Amino acid sequence: MSVPASVPATAGSAEHSLESLSGWLSDRIALYLKRSPAEIVPSVPLAEYGLDSVAALSLCGDIEEDFDLVLEPTVAWDYPTIDALAGHLVEELRALASDAR
Repeated sequence: MSVPASVPATAGSAEHSLESLSGWLSDRIALYLKRSPAEIVPSVPLAEYGLDSVAALSLCGDIEEDFDLVLEPTVAWDYPTIDALAGHLVEELRALASDAR
């Protein structure tokens, strides 16, 4: 699977904004669902787009790999919209950066 061009830098090297994470998530989810990122509305539950458990686990793995985070495999269900998931990731990345200092 190819990586979208908008993948942000890893956790330790840049501050991540809600907007950049939302864009990254929209790109990644659109790739899994074979849709245009413009079709993905950040406030709509991912399940309504047909995100299944295989794609949700793959998304979790991509987040862990690209952002050097360790997440619960249920993260896409615990934070069921792009808005919610991006907000959670911002908090996790800030905590990771604080721990690194």
